[in-house]
Amino acid sequence: MDTTSELNPMSKHFSPSRPALRLATLSAALWLAGCSFIPTFTRPAAPVAASFPQAAQPAAADARTAADIEWQSFFKDARLKRLIELSLENNRDLRVAALNIDATRAKLQVARADQLPTVNAGLTGSRGPATNGAIVSSYTAGLSVTSYELDFFGRVRALSQAAQAQLLATEEARKTVQISLVASVANTYLTLLADDELLRVTRETLKTRQDSLRLMQLKYDNEAASKLDLSTAQSLLEAAKVSLAQQTRQRAQDESSLVLLLGQPMPADLPTGLSLSEQGFLSDLPAGVPSELLVRRPDVRQAEQNLLALNANIGAARAAFFPKITLTASAGVASNDLDTLFSNGTSAWTFVPQLLMPIFDAGRNKANLEAAKVNKDIAIAQYEKAIQSGFKEVADALAGRATLADQLQAQAAQLEAEQTRMSLTDLRFKNGAANSFDVLDAQRSLFTAQQAVVQVQALQLQNLVTLYKVLGGGWTESPAQQ
Repeated sequence: MDTTSELNPMSKHFSPSRPALRLATLSAALWLAGCSFIPTFTRPAAPVAASFPQAAQPAAADARTAADIEWQSFFKDARLKRLIELSLENNRDLRVAALNIDATRAKLQVARADQLPTVNAGLTGSRGPATNGAIVSSYTAGLSVTSYELDFFGRVRALSQAAQAQLLATEEARKTVQISLVASVANTYLTLLADDELLRVTRETLKTRQDSLRLMQLKYDNEAASKLDLSTAQSLLEAAKVSLAQQTRQRAQDESSLVLLLGQPMPADLPTGLSLSEQGFLSDLPAGVPSELLVRRPDVRQAEQNLLALNANIGAARAAFFPKITLTASAGVASNDLDTLFSNGTSAWTFVPQLLMPIFDAGRNKANLEAAKVNKDIAIAQYEKAIQSGFKEVADALAGRATLADQLQAQAAQLEAEQTRMSLTDLRFKNGAANSFDVLDAQRSLFTAQQAVVQVQALQLQNLVTLYKVLGGGWTESPAQQ
């Protein structure tokens, strides 16, 4: 066989073996450059029931979900909306969540930078004795690339994908913090309104009991009432004073909680707000089905992104079993005289590829892969727990919506009955048909019923706010805010 004719492309007997070899080599290189050892991701099934208990009838097709309703539209109280705006501007937890996004974004940039070579400009010089005893100088200047990894097996790309998933997770974490912050400000504000209403009721009750004590004291002085009657009236008066002190202290503590959420002192120029009974929230929020929690709630999406990041880490751990190819190269000029380095220097370059094949690492790569798989299993459990927790929160809020309205109606009816009882008992007492114990007992029952109505009213409103939160509402901004 004439090997010369085979190797000569001008020969008519030229063999196609060399082009075929080149094509095969190129195809193999492209395949290696595109391969990835990241496992195919499959979203775990939601380990919850197919529907929520206490869920209402399916909502209309055009009904807006809680996640699509801006908090500016959900809340009607101008004072409350201003407080929420201040908290979004100054709350430190939300600020930390936003800064975490910046930090994770920087880490993603570092991971992406590892996919490209780092080029450095360098100038080096050395002096040393030659064999003849003379002093020899050597200077070089140029560009260099040091230990750039050729990512044939996708290890660096897998780490970059993990960093990108972590960035998305921190963005979802910020939305979760905002949802919680909006709901916390609203619920604390409603608590303050309830505190004010309870203080008003307590002050009225205190005044009524002071009048009753004066009347009882007058009767006692005229021997028309016993010492027991007088002591009972005094006890009820002191009990009202105790309630007033407790509620005053509680209101101050609740206001401190609100100031902490705002991240600044309570401003003096807040707009006029609505009373507790004037607050109106959307009560017909559609709950949907549990599977929609996957796209509505940022905390569930955060858990999924964490799972994707750990899934990508498995690909990086698998790639560590394969050869690692690095490249070190430089190009520039060299001269024995620093003055003529750039004007009369000679070209100088180096090209040092290196292939490292793991042979023995005492089980390090195997342990890293096992740890990556276990971490993914942990992330799956955390993801499923996030879904289950969300399901429970929605179910609890729906149970509250289904029962608190009836409870408030019954409580209001009881209050009306106690008011009627108080009026009739007082009338009977003035006409001598009832004793003082009947009056004092009616006062006590009326005060308890008045407090209960305020508390249930606040609880119902707070439950609607909580339902809005657990359905994923509160992170969507209004068009003007965007």
